[in-house]
Amino acid sequence: MKRDSILAGVGQLITFLLPALPLLALLLTLLLGRYPGHEAILRLSERIASRARDAGAAAACDAALPKPPRAFAPAGGLLIAFGHAQRPPPLPA
Repeated sequence: MKRDSILAGVGQLITFLLPALPLLALLLTLLLGRYPGHEAILRLSERIASRARDAGAAAACDAALPKPPRAFAPAGGLLIAFGHAQRPPPLPA
């Protein structure tokens, strides 16, 4: 009887801790002074920077071409404001 209650308690503890294991592992690595994935972040930032440099050289060649004007289309709160501004307030009764 006592053995069953101990096994049930251990089962509940494992069920509680199992979802928390990734968080605990990340916390442990951060406390040890490591940052998982920092190499991948550095490689990605270097790749983005090299593309920006390449695009900057290409943009200098394309600077002579005029850009087409952007179409104005209200959105969000501005769209609601324009909708309210187009109809007058109700007439007093």
